[in-house]
Amino acid sequence: MSRLERDVAAAAPEGLPKVPVPPLKQTLDTYLKCVRHLVKDEQFRKTQAIVEKFGAPGGVGEVLQKKLLERRDKMENWVYDYWLEDMYLNNRLALPVNSSPAMVFPKQTFKDHKDVLRYAARLIRGVLEYKVLIDARALPVEFARGQLAGTPLCMEQYSRLFTSYRHPGLMTDTLKVRMNAASMASEHIIVACKNQFFALDVVTNSKPLNETEILSQLEKIVSMAGNAEEKCPPFGILTSDGRTEWAQARDIIAKDQTNKDSLALIETCLCVVCLDEASGMKPTDTNRALLMLHGGGWEKNGANRWYDKSMQFVVGLDGICGVVCEHSAFEGVVLVQCSEYLTKHIARTTLESVKPASSRKLAAPRRLVWKCNAQIQELFVASRERLQRLVNNLDMDVFTFKGYGKEFIKKQKMSPDAFVQVALQLAFFKCNGKLVSTYESASIRRFRDGRVDNIRSATAEALAFVKSMMDERSTYTETEKMKRLRDAINAQTNYTIAAITGMAIDNHLLGLLKSAKELNMERPEIFCDETYLASNQFILSTSQVPTTVEMFCCYGPVVPNGYGACYNPQPDHIVFCVSSFWESTQTSSAVFVKALNEGLLEIKDLCDACGTGAATKMADGRLGGSKPHRSGT
Repeated sequence: MSRLERDVAAAAPEGLPKVPVPPLKQTLDTYLKCVRHLVKDEQFRKTQAIVEKFGAPGGVGEVLQKKLLERRDKMENWVYDYWLEDMYLNNRLALPVNSSPAMVFPKQTFKDHKDVLRYAARLIRGVLEYKVLIDARALPVEFARGQLAGTPLCMEQYSRLFTSYRHPGLMTDTLKVRMNAASMASEHIIVACKNQFFALDVVTNSKPLNETEILSQLEKIVSMAGNAEEKCPPFGILTSDGRTEWAQARDIIAKDQTNKDSLALIETCLCVVCLDEASGMKPTDTNRALLMLHGGGWEKNGANRWYDKSMQFVVGLDGICGVVCEHSAFEGVVLVQCSEYLTKHIARTTLESVKPASSRKLAAPRRLVWKCNAQIQELFVASRERLQRLVNNLDMDVFTFKGYGKEFIKKQKMSPDAFVQVALQLAFFKCNGKLVSTYESASIRRFRDGRVDNIRSATAEALAFVKSMMDERSTYTETEKMKRLRDAINAQTNYTIAAITGMAIDNHLLGLLKSAKELNMERPEIFCDETYLASNQFILSTSQVPTTVEMFCCYGPVVPNGYGACYNPQPDHIVFCVSSFWESTQTSSAVFVKALNEGLLEIKDLCDACGTGAATKMADGRLGGSKPHRSGT
C-alpha cells in the first residue's frame, strides 16, 4: 500500500475512531462551571439542584446516558443526525444571512464583459478539476494542526461539496446527497444570469469541457439571458425566504410538470454560478461581504441566486466575487480548502484561447422554463419584501486590525486563537459590562463523520481577566493582569482540547435531550431550566476561518440581539467580520469593532509591559466552521 493509500485509509470514516460519549458526571460538572459566572446566584442554586437531581444514581440522566451509549455502539456517529437537525435542518429562518456563510474572493478588475466570462470559465474549469480529485479520493489527507497536531482528519465532507442539496420542508428540511454522482458520464451546472437560470452540460461522454468551450457556452447564456421575450419571472427569490414559506411555495410551484422539471435540474446540478450585474456599491470589504451574503436584495442580485444549493459561485461585473455555501453539508475549513484551490487555479492559468476551437459538438445551454400564475406572482412579492427586510437589517463591519497579527501573538508564546477569543470577550465586556454564552466552533473531524462541537469561550477565567482590564481604580498590577490573561488563555486552550477530543458538553447535552424525546419522556427539567435555555442563546457566535490567500469568510448573527464574529489571523494583521442587526437596540457592529480595536491594543501594551516572550507556551487551539443555531430545542 502506497503512502497516499495509507493516508486515504486513515482519513476514511472506517479508519477513524467513533465520536465518544463523555461521562455523564463530567458533562454535568462542566456545564455548571460554564454557567456559574453568567447567571445570578439565586438562579444558579436552582440550576445546581436540578442538575444534581438529573445526575443522581438511578436518575433520569443515567437512563438517557445508557441509551446514548447503546446508540454509540450501533452507529458510526451517534451525534451526527441529532446535530444536523438541531443546528440546521429544523431551523426555519431564511438561509441568507442567518445560516449560509460566504467566502469573499480577492477583488477582480475586469477590463470588459468578456473578461468577466473568462474568469467564470476558469472558475468552472477549476471546479471540474477539483471534483475529479474528490471523486478519485485523491485530495491530500488533512491532519490536525495546533492542539494534538498530526492526527488524520475525516475527509468525508469533501464528497458533499458538489453532490448535496438542502430540500425545504414544512417542519424540517432534508439534506439530499447524490451517492452515485462520481460515476455519472455527464454532469451539469446551473448558471444564473439576470435572474434567469440555465443548465450547462460541463461533462460530455465522461470528458469535461475545457475553458475555451466553457467560455463559448457562457457567451451563449449571456446572449439568451438578454432576450426579454423569453424572460421568466425571478423564481430564485423564493429560495431566500424562510424555510417553511419556501417549502409551501415549492409545493405550489411543483404542481406544474414544467416547473418540476426545472427544479429537478437545479437540485441535481454540481453547483450554481451566478453572473451578477454591477451592484453600484463601492467595493469596500464590508460591501463585498454584504453582497455575498444576500446579493444586495431583489433590486440588485438577490434573486440571481438559488440558496438551497451547497455551492453558489458569484462572479460580478464589478469584480466582486466569491462563494455562498449552504452550510448543512460541510464546514468552513472544507469551504476554505476548495476556495483556495480555485483562486490559485484562476491565478496561475491562462485561458486556452490559443488552442484551436473545439471540434466537439456541444449541447446548447438550456434555459430553465417556468410556468407562473397569479398565486405564484404573489409569492414573489412576499419573498421579495422579506428579503429586503433582511438586507436592510444586517449591520456588517469588516475590520482589518493592523496593530499586529499572529506572529506577535506567537512570540508571546500564546495561542493565536485563544488570544483572539479572550480579546472578543474583552470587547463584549467593554460594550455590555458582562459576558454572555459564546459559541466557538471546534472541529471533531478526528472522528468518523465528525462535524463540530462548541468551545464555550466565556470562561470564568476570561471574566476575571476582562474585569482586571476594565478596573478603573488600578487595583491590579500589570503582573496580576498578565497572570489573569495567561489563566484565560489556558482555560480557553483546555476547553479547546476537550472539544476536539469529543469531550465538550453541547453535543452530549443535545444527545441526552434527543434520547428523552425518543423514549417519549416528558422533557427533563434540566432542559426546561432558564439557565439552560439562556446558555443556548449564543449572543456571541464566533469562528476562526484562516486562509493562506487574500480572502475572508463572513456570516450573520444567530440570534436577533447577537453578534457574528468571524476572524482570519494573518502574520501581521487580523481580519474580523463583525455582524449584528440594526433592529436590535443592544448591538452595534461599529461599537463592537471600536471596542475590539481598543482591547487588542491594550492587550499588546500589557504584553509589552510584562515582556511575555519567555512565558509558558500555550499551543494553538482551533478549528471552526459551523455557526450555531440552537435555541434550547
